[in-house]
Amino acid sequence: MKLILGNILVTGGLGFIGSHFIRQILSKDKSARSIINFDFMGYGSNLNNLKGITDTRYKYVNTNINNKETLQALAKTTEISTVVNFAAETHVDRSISNPTEFIDSNVNGVVSLLEFCRLHDVRLFVQISTDEVYGDATGHKHLDEEAPLTPNSPYSASKAAADLLTRAFNKTYGLKTIITRCSNNFGPNQFPEKLIPKAIIRALKGLPIPIYGDGNQMREWIYVNDHVDAILKVITKGKPGEIYNITSSHEMSNIDVVTKIRDILQSSNIGKDVRIQHVEDRPAHDRRYSLNSSKLKKDLGWRPSFSFDFALEQTVKWYINNDWWWTPLLKDKILDYQPWKIDWKGKRV
Repeated sequence: MKLILGNILVTGGLGFIGSHFIRQILSKDKSARSIINFDFMGYGSNLNNLKGITDTRYKYVNTNINNKETLQALAKTTEISTVVNFAAETHVDRSISNPTEFIDSNVNGVVSLLEFCRLHDVRLFVQISTDEVYGDATGHKHLDEEAPLTPNSPYSASKAAADLLTRAFNKTYGLKTIITRCSNNFGPNQFPEKLIPKAIIRALKGLPIPIYGDGNQMREWIYVNDHVDAILKVITKGKPGEIYNITSSHEMSNIDVVTKIRDILQSSNIGKDVRIQHVEDRPAHDRRYSLNSSKLKKDLGWRPSFSFDFALEQTVKWYINNDWWWTPLLKDKILDYQPWKIDWKGKRV
């Protein structure tokens, strides 16, 4: 795979998806001159996600994307060709208890990056968004890129605002931008507050796996490596000004996902008494997300490489064998049943 990317600014590269993206770039593209990672070590950032990287093209800068001075300093020393923005506060539960933090990062931070790109002739800005901006897909088959934005949580509303600002900079200033909207990701190195790693870790610790409400909320799941491959396709072959949905179309209820995790653990003679416990549902919990990614497949030739069952089994095994990675992260009630009732200082509200 030949990529012509020059100097790439990746924001949020110590997070789950961003770190996988950086590893793939470094392994697949020898023509990229440098990969500069801006990450301020926020809630979901982890230096261990990029542990072992020795490629001299990679540089980490501990900074916030709202730090305009750091962005200006970068512009003076490096001609950036591509900006890929993974930086975001991401968990719906925490956005309910502290929406202001999400606006600051997901909206104001994106404006800072868009202004940087506009003022310094950056060739392409890629905004990594989410299927949650479309809101609840119940009653629809699969939502395409033309579907209206109807976000129902502070998190999804902040991401929708960032998408609209990205579109506005493309239309108003002619900035070359692309927006990607992906379904639920999973895989190694995912922060323990998310459903799949939380379920695995709680089971390994002998704790019941909590399921919000009846557990019949429907989600589409994609292995993180497939998501990253799709992003690379978009960067190298995508059309500026476009939006691309990304999904593997593995649609499944939350309760079925957790049941599969329990079965994998039990078949490995681990967690023989894994318990599933239904708990109070979170506010404004969307029942279903579902995307149509035919545009990405038809125009750019992308196809997922991993089946859900294979990828889930690999993910479970990774968490079993890498407790050194997740044990230090189990703080501030990350494994709590109702994270939306815990504020940003870790206190119950």
